[in-house]
Amino acid sequence: MKILVFGAGVLGCNLARNLFRAGKDVTLLARGKWAEEIRENGLRIKDKFSPRVSVSRVPVVTELKPEDSYDVVFAVLRYTQLDSILDTLRESRAKNLVFVGNNVRARALFEALPDKNVLFAFALSAGHREQDKVCSIDLKKITIGQIPGASANEPLIRQIFDGTKYKVVYEPNMEDYLLCHAAFVMPAAFACYKTDGELKKLKGNTDYLSRLIDANIEGYRAIRDAGHEILPKADAEFEGAAYRKTCLRFFKLMCATSLGKLCASDHAMNAVDEMDALNRDLKRFFDAQGAEYPVWQALERECGKYLSGT
Repeated sequence: MKILVFGAGVLGCNLARNLFRAGKDVTLLARGKWAEEIRENGLRIKDKFSPRVSVSRVPVVTELKPEDSYDVVFAVLRYTQLDSILDTLRESRAKNLVFVGNNVRARALFEALPDKNVLFAFALSAGHREQDKVCSIDLKKITIGQIPGASANEPLIRQIFDGTKYKVVYEPNMEDYLLCHAAFVMPAAFACYKTDGELKKLKGNTDYLSRLIDANIEGYRAIRDAGHEILPKADAEFEGAAYRKTCLRFFKLMCATSLGKLCASDHAMNAVDEMDALNRDLKRFFDAQGAEYPVWQALERECGKYLSGT
């Protein structure tokens, strides 16, 4: 099986490295100086909890040509970049496409590629890219599947990840999973923008962190009331005290340690366009349902220059 990882940011590099280490026939699509760096010195990744930098000699290309023969293409780009590669994906011989990352338009992308087997995934990997390496936390867990009504893909998924160190979670309703994920991520992004990326400024600010949870709950409520499933299933009781306690513990950890920088603010500050687009499209969804989300809107206003809706 020939695999192309289309996109060489943090997620794409970790995915390519992990597949390559498992002996998969994987190629990474990178561009510019970054492509040259990987070709010359290998794909270098410094994991947060490892003392050394790993080096993988992953093959690199700079474009996907219509005649290229890949069985699977992982599109690992920002949400705002996906439309720009649709024609390239349509013309590709690859039948199986996997969009990895933030996405609240899964069904629209699925419908835009009617001749392809379209999957969606979210990998627990975060960090930032430096001139010669990626610095990241990679938990080697990926949630992957298709939208409701599409053909199941469990055998293909097993084939792709067999022999890797990934914990693979098959999710047959990735449309709702990604919608819910965005409704959780955006309040965290609001915190990043309020502090100009310095989340430690919020250390001990329980009142503000509680407002983040309120905003998340507003988003989940709008999603549920629109007839969508709250995923992961562990979040189904999002209006209960146990959910608030778990979220508050997470946000306090995020603001008190360096994990907040790697897991939240690095991406938020380097991908303002993506967060802005997610926020805009989520609000469009909320408004279409007639949902009320006053805490969300108040937090958004506190983001100052970062979001176009403020």
